[in-house]
Amino acid sequence: MTDTLSFCGREEAAARMNRFGGEGRPFFFLIDYAGEQCLVEEPHRLPPSELLFAFPGATNVPEEDRRTPYPATFRWDSRPMSFAAYRRGFDLVHRHLHGGNSFLVNYTCATPVDTDLTLRQVFDHARAPYKLWLHRRFVVFSPETFVRIADGFIYSHPMKGTMDATLPAARERLLADPKEAAEHATITDLIRNDLSRFATEVTVTRYRYLDELHTHRGPLLQMSSEIRGRLPEDYPSRLGDLFFSLLPAGFITGAPKPRTVQIIREAETHDRGFYTGVTGYFDGRHLDSAVLIRFLEQQTDGTKQFKSGGGITFRSEARNEYEEMKQKVYVPLY
Repeated sequence: MTDTLSFCGREEAAARMNRFGGEGRPFFFLIDYAGEQCLVEEPHRLPPSELLFAFPGATNVPEEDRRTPYPATFRWDSRPMSFAAYRRGFDLVHRHLHGGNSFLVNYTCATPVDTDLTLRQVFDHARAPYKLWLHRRFVVFSPETFVRIADGFIYSHPMKGTMDATLPAARERLLADPKEAAEHATITDLIRNDLSRFATEVTVTRYRYLDELHTHRGPLLQMSSEIRGRLPEDYPSRLGDLFFSLLPAGFITGAPKPRTVQIIREAETHDRGFYTGVTGYFDGRHLDSAVLIRFLEQQTDGTKQFKSGGGITFRSEARNEYEEMKQKVYVPLY
């Protein structure tokens, strides 16, 4: 075990993933949105005092670890940007959409949050399939799988479309919403094309299914699909190359990806950093990974901000998208 974390660039990270994959050696990985800060390390070398992860079937949380006390009550006061400020970025995105420069743009914001919760408390007690804590940096409680690899197949689960589950006929309304349907179809097609670059027999095996997510303010409905493709036999020794060819994730950029990334850079007023990057674990045979969303970040002065957003299409209305961005500022403590 090392005392500190050693981050590297894209080329070294891809080479380490290729080497570990080819040798069948388990490893953990963390990659920021820009693909510039990467961590690829064997799990026994990760210092639990600096980084903890808990994924389905994989964790480095020590058995003797002492969890923080459960916060029966807590302060959570979010201070989102004004609608006028949000509208400026939204209008820029919309101009590009109407100009034909993009079909879908994932526009995100940083919201200051006044809370007495520590990052470690959120990690210990939040309910989510993918949780990650980086000491004094951020905590993630992501519901969104990026890709899974098992038995020679790669699976992706794009998640687009959100609605308050307590609304009357919420499931029917979400599935019938033309904006949400268009957004979901666009991102599903983008991911299918991404996988087709190195996989064969790529197909959508489940389309627009709904899951219910629980938050401290009530349940949310989330729409997802599943896409599957067959990998070449030598994929373990090419894991890094394969993985980086998919980044940045289409879920959190848009389509077409290169031009949309430029639009995001113009529209957003914050540095994404590790937000909307990816993290995951390879156990020597199977790989599981997540998109770094539901992201609470600690600033150098100790204050915290929550990063959230959503997909914008030409059908999007600014007020609705603004409310969705605010709706996603939550912690799954209940």
